[in-house]
Amino acid sequence: MSRWMLTGGAGYIGTHVIRQMQVAGVEVVVVDDLSSGIRERVPENVPFVECSVLDTDSLIAAMTDHEVDGVVHFAAKKAVGESVENPLFYYRENAEGIVSILEAMAVSGVSRLVYSSSAAVYGEPPAGDVSEDAPLIPKSPYGETKVFGEWAVRAQAVAQSIIGQPMNFVLLRYFNVAGAGSDDLGDTSVANLIPMALRAVTQGVRPKVFGNDYPTPDGTCIRDYIHVLDLADAHVSAIAACDDQTLGEVNAVYNVGRGVGSSVQEVMDVVSEVIGRDVNAENVDRRAGDPAVLVAEATRIVEDLNWQAKYDLADMVSSAWSAMQTSS
Repeated sequence: MSRWMLTGGAGYIGTHVIRQMQVAGVEVVVVDDLSSGIRERVPENVPFVECSVLDTDSLIAAMTDHEVDGVVHFAAKKAVGESVENPLFYYRENAEGIVSILEAMAVSGVSRLVYSSSAAVYGEPPAGDVSEDAPLIPKSPYGETKVFGEWAVRAQAVAQSIIGQPMNFVLLRYFNVAGAGSDDLGDTSVANLIPMALRAVTQGVRPKVFGNDYPTPDGTCIRDYIHVLDLADAHVSAIAACDDQTLGEVNAVYNVGRGVGSSVQEVMDVVSEVIGRDVNAENVDRRAGDPAVLVAEATRIVEDLNWQAKYDLADMVSSAWSAMQTSS
């Protein structure tokens, strides 16, 4: 049985992945600085280390003490708009963070890594679904830090191969994650569309649509939404591939999406259906760094990792709404 460290494991995605890893029989150790994670969401039987990923010495100690086989690196800042306003903070946390992780792994002899990347690496690709081979032209500092992270992982893998210590890695480019696997694991993010809309509803105000003048059928941004449970299953598949050493570097990067585009207005329509009344969304100015359309071409992960998305947008909104009502 392998043992994996989850950085940022007390966060929204990380806590879902913990549960799926436990079901799959993979041992888990969590590292989190609790800047946004919630300690109480980490199961009591999971070892927990409170530290920043910038603290390389503490990471080395944790990897060594817990005899870690691999790392799933979630810990990062991820709000596109905030990254435009405060880019140096994002470069410090995200770019320096992955360097610190890779340094700690090298010292500790840990040779497996699943890296949380993002569809933000693509920027605004040409029309049509975007494949993993598309150019990486991010439009925000957040996206730039994710590109840097991918480069750093690949470069370190090459360096370790040269000295006969190969690293097995998978890069997962998330599209828009939503929903809840259970009512106690709702998304607390202030920047994700669906929880923002549902939070507005609970507060008795109109949800905001950021921009209705994009070159799309209804003028609002189009995104590929993926249920957090499907994303968690993708991580379990990626971990298994690293443990089994079945992947080469060529196909070590995967989009994680459904290949289905939904506009912001369509999301608002589904929110209205789920809560049983028109939310009457308010159109406001665009947010900096948001591309018009971003939808995954997601066949590679299906073919290589035998993974398939199971849930649709209605499942995501209804599960998110249930979790928010339970927590309020």
